[in-house]
Amino acid sequence: MSNQDLRKEAHDLDVTVWVGKSGIGAVEEELSDQLRERNLVKIKFLRSARAGTSVEELCAELAERVNAEVVETRGNTGVVHR
Repeated sequence: MSNQDLRKEAHDLDVTVWVGKSGIGAVEEELSDQLRERNLVKIKFLRSARAGTSVEELCAELAERVNAEVVETRGNTGVVHR
């Protein structure tokens, strides 16, 4: 499936992982579990999680930790797939 196809599929997805002040470590296991059950997961990065770090950087680091790939980041959300 191409990145463009994945982006189209991600458009209608609901956010199922929220990253807050506890950071990406707090959601790592949850994201990993969700990626076992579905192809794409949409993540929302709350302001408290960002603390001077970009959504792109946070999403890339989180994806790397769960052995996934970033499909896209837009605003405060990111989409990853495995």
